[in-house]
Amino acid sequence: MFLVGILTWWYGDGWRERAVMVGGRIARSNDYFSVGLLLSTLFSPFRQISAGRVDGSFATQLRAIADKLISRMIGAIIRSFMIVFGLVVILLQAIFGGVVLAVWLFVPLFPIIGLLMMVIGWVPSWR
Repeated sequence: MFLVGILTWWYGDGWRERAVMVGGRIARSNDYFSVGLLLSTLFSPFRQISAGRVDGSFATQLRAIADKLISRMIGAIIRSFMIVFGLVVILLQAIFGGVVLAVWLFVPLFPIIGLLMMVIGWVPSWR
């Protein structure tokens, strides 16, 4: 009865808890990198406090337009790198989480496999 209870938890609530942990890790990474927010502000000025309307001569307005354009290009480049890096991290965490969940299913079989290997006389070669 004890073994049945352990296996019931392992393949039921334990696996679900592990899946929730993997999902939470992916959600935290998504929140950390804010991929959606970076996409929505991709062409916003980068750290430019005075991005409002500029009054003055034509040369002053032209300089302000060029400053804003350069700031937007720098912002788009940096945000693009962060989006790609964030997506790679999230993808790697999803793959690693899937591997963890797959291995979780087979861990209770390892003692049985070890016992069978012992019975048939298999010895690992360390050479």
